[in-house]
Amino acid sequence: MSTVLVVEDEPVLRTDLVDYLNANGIESEGVGTAKDMRDALKAQRPCQLQIIILDVALPDDSGFNLAEEIRTQTDCGIIMLTAYNEPQDRIRGFEAGADIYLVKQAPLQEVLAATQSLLRRMTDRSSDREPSGNWCLDSVRWRLRTPSNVDIKLTATEFTFLAALKETEGRPCGRDELIERVLRPNTQSDGRHLDAVVSRLRRKVRAQANDELPVKVVYGNGYVLTAEIQSLEAHE
Repeated sequence: MSTVLVVEDEPVLRTDLVDYLNANGIESEGVGTAKDMRDALKAQRPCQLQIIILDVALPDDSGFNLAEEIRTQTDCGIIMLTAYNEPQDRIRGFEAGADIYLVKQAPLQEVLAATQSLLRRMTDRSSDREPSGNWCLDSVRWRLRTPSNVDIKLTATEFTFLAALKETEGRPCGRDELIERVLRPNTQSDGRHLDAVVSRLRRKVRAQANDELPVKVVYGNGYVLTAEIQSLEAHE
């Protein structure tokens, strides 16, 4: 499986990018459409794909739309490589979720350097997130205890979400199942509401405990825990 997925509809540029990255030790593959990108993401093992290099003007979708989709479905880094070079285009790209924005005049060496830099940043971020102790879930008082012993009060929705993931014991929990269990009936058809719940919970854990919620997106298959969450009663 590849570390980098190049999404570019120009065959020559796509081949040049993939070949250059592979020649410099970064396993890469390329696709030419949004549909092929989605298929490739579904075929990847969780945590294998790390970066997507994304064109904007694809034949079947906008790269801006895809960046927003990627950001809600995976934890991959996003490098936009596009001919769109106006300030409003760059702003739109960053707002959609891009980590780095490059124009197509950029030489292959710059694309490689940007990819290597983003890989380092993602590795450092991952190392910082290693838990130092146990995550625990209190089913009586609806709170999450972090490895640094910070207790975070949970809403009913947040508690139900974490409890559902805890029950799967390390296996991904599908979005449809989570929507059915976590959301109120009038919001069950809105997958974006589920993503919003998770985003708020991530921000809460960062703000209150300076830690990262041990939950990862599995593209096309919901969410999965990246660390065991134990029952708090067993540690009291």
